[in-house]
Amino acid sequence: MKALIFAAGLGTRLKPLTDRMPKALVPLGGKSLLQWQVEKLRDAGIEDIIVNVHHFPDMIIDAIRENKGWGAHIEVSDERECLLETGGGLKKIIKEKLIIKNEPVLACNADILSNIDIRALVERYEQTGVSQLVVSERETQRYLLFDANNILRGWTNVATGEVRPESLLSSSEQSERSLFFERSGLRLLAFSGMQILSPEVLRRLEDVQEDKFSLIDFYLHLCTNYQLSTLQAYVPKDYRMMDVGKIDQIEAAEAFAESMMQKK
Repeated sequence: MKALIFAAGLGTRLKPLTDRMPKALVPLGGKSLLQWQVEKLRDAGIEDIIVNVHHFPDMIIDAIRENKGWGAHIEVSDERECLLETGGGLKKIIKEKLIIKNEPVLACNADILSNIDIRALVERYEQTGVSQLVVSERETQRYLLFDANNILRGWTNVATGEVRPESLLSSSEQSERSLFFERSGLRLLAFSGMQILSPEVLRRLEDVQEDKFSLIDFYLHLCTNYQLSTLQAYVPKDYRMMDVGKIDQIEAAEAFAESMMQKK
């Protein structure tokens, strides 16, 4: 199985650091965010990795070369001409044949640290053959919606009351969104930015007409149009994660990363 690390983002919330470096190279405890991700994947037995780049792309390419991929074999998908978002970035590596047809791919964000057992996640995918979305019960505003079989059915923003797809709502619930949460029976889980996608789902990506789109939008498209392309919730045991999204989180992120190392 190959992995894709999304490292192309602008990192605007990490300014002023990202005025002079890409988000993926922001240092934490003597390692870049990218190095943390590569080593975690490598330690789980995933040594073939793709990294997409856009913001300061040459700095990432140079870091990979100078560090010999931190022990992994790393290929680069170059988005310097246009930032494609997560769905478009994954579609691009399929078009470029950087992943082997009929094989799954693990995709994750460069800026999310966690204690997830990647080997256990891979084992769940191999047992089920169904795409796995890593989620948790942490509090947020935006949630993925799963049915009793842990299959993805939609998405919601609880702050605004928005629910997608609209077909989940009855006519009464469309006028009074709060009724939906009382009656739906759907489980609200927060997405972690990590997933394993099956060959079936990856083939559907090639059918998307747009070049720039998010994976969440793609997943909601699958929920609406392709019943066979199921996406399943994977809730890791004793899960802890941290989104290194803001400059004032760097110190806490360093402590989090150090705690993960001590438990290895």
